[in-house]
Amino acid sequence: MESQQKELEEVNVWEGGGGVFLPQTEQYAMRSSVSSREYRILIYRPSEAPPPSGYPVIYLLDANALFATMAEAVRIQSRRSEKTGVFPAVIVGIGYPEEAPFPPARFYDFTMPSPLAELPPRPDGTAWPEHGGAEAFLTFIEEELKPRIESRCPVDKSRQAIFGHSLGGLFVLQVLFTRPQAFQTYIAGSPSIHWNKAFLLEAEKQFSSLAKQQAVGDIGIMIAVGELEKGHQSRMNENAKELAERLSALADCGIRTEYKEYEGEGHVSVLPGLISRAVRFVSRPL
Repeated sequence: MESQQKELEEVNVWEGGGGVFLPQTEQYAMRSSVSSREYRILIYRPSEAPPPSGYPVIYLLDANALFATMAEAVRIQSRRSEKTGVFPAVIVGIGYPEEAPFPPARFYDFTMPSPLAELPPRPDGTAWPEHGGAEAFLTFIEEELKPRIESRCPVDKSRQAIFGHSLGGLFVLQVLFTRPQAFQTYIAGSPSIHWNKAFLLEAEKQFSSLAKQQAVGDIGIMIAVGELEKGHQSRMNENAKELAERLSALADCGIRTEYKEYEGEGHVSVLPGLISRAVRFVSRPL
């Protein structure tokens, strides 16, 4: 009988897909013992020797779509760190065992439970996929994925970042506000704050209270959107900017917040520029 936790199996990142080989990368299949959901774990390891404390590590959501872009951004830019400000880092992409860039399974993993009546209408009028599994997904990352990565890569546990976009950006903010010690750097691109705004606002208040008590430590937060997202009925840009302004007020509490709106970019086209800026943001000391 197949065990719930698959043994890691090293393969070419795109083996069987007919694609291009990505240097310094590996792929594993891993099944969560919490939800029994299977994930495609993609890892980039720097060729440079690790610093004494280990490499910084970036946990990347939606790896089916974004892993290659981030891996190449770090591999190329870290060759001239003195010029780019990007230092070698391990990238851990969390994806799904299919070729679609944004599989429906992400709706479950990236969202907290929310009454259907409160969800925004889906653009195409169809029903939303199953949702509400963010707690189980975070437990998988914290209790299963991180220990496995740490046993195989020399990583600095005091320099861990998480990157998510859209619903992935929402997940990043949920983790920030409910489990701020999980990571030291949080990058939320075009976060879908509207998905569960009431929950997020309440969680933000609790986080802010803890930050003012100096109970969350030093944290870096990047929030970014594309200029062309302004017209979306979700108020994507307004929600993101207002949140960034509130978090910026916590600068004296060790919370470093950066907000960026990318000129001429939309919800998807914003990603390459955001990734390039994010890997520099991760490299900065808190």
